[in-house]
Amino acid sequence: MEFGTLGGIGGIFVAVLVSMVIEGSSPMSLLKIPALLLVFVGTIAAAVAGNLIRDLPVVIRDAKKAFLGKSGDAGQAIESIVAMADLARRQGLLALEEKVRDVEDPLLKQGIELTIDGTDPDEIAEILEAKIAAKKAEDKVAVKFFGDMGGYAPTLGIIGTVIGLIHVLGNLSSPEKLGELIAGAFVATLWGVLSANAIWLPTSNKLKRMSEFEAAQMEMVLEGVLAVQSGTNPRLVEQKLRSIMPVAPAKGAKAEAA
Repeated sequence: MEFGTLGGIGGIFVAVLVSMVIEGSSPMSLLKIPALLLVFVGTIAAAVAGNLIRDLPVVIRDAKKAFLGKSGDAGQAIESIVAMADLARRQGLLALEEKVRDVEDPLLKQGIELTIDGTDPDEIAEILEAKIAAKKAEDKVAVKFFGDMGGYAPTLGIIGTVIGLIHVLGNLSSPEKLGELIAGAFVATLWGVLSANAIWLPTSNKLKRMSEFEAAQMEMVLEGVLAVQSGTNPRLVEQKLRSIMPVAPAKGAKAEAA
């Protein structure tokens, strides 16, 4: 599981709460229901208004991935491709029919199946490149959605503050209430800025980084499939793929780390 998003966001809120306590403020003063409703519900509604309804399932799915998902294991994919390159070089492409059944990566599985069927390398590249392009386009939906929320939230927080100050001006005849009312008015601005910089923008950036990594891994798989089809030496295949995905350690590196 990818804990970076949860840990980072949690760290921001802990820092805010600890800072308030040190300053002598009560964290409970932030729990203003009107401000929370305006900022969070308003931000989500504004983002929905600026996107398509059919985008929402993709946004929800990718939001779960940002908080609870994990990035792909490029090292495992490389090992699978190298093993298939070795088998194909020794026994021919038809020998991969049994092995491809155990492949979990859908792009790799499709690429090897096309290879076994004798599909032209240019056609394989075209089909897999189209899959990669579609993946990149789909990933941009959630990145844009959360980026939009990061832009809307501070503005809605200011709107909440203005609403609160209007309420303050309506109570000038009660000076004893003004301090609490003014303080409450600025809670909306705090939530707007805090939610944008602690939740929405980090989530957008996390999804963008995950998309870049996954797209790079898919491009590596494409290169691996073409190498398997061409009968390239397995050692050269491994070196080439690891140069594309430098974050994937070799087996020796894993053993040393252990």
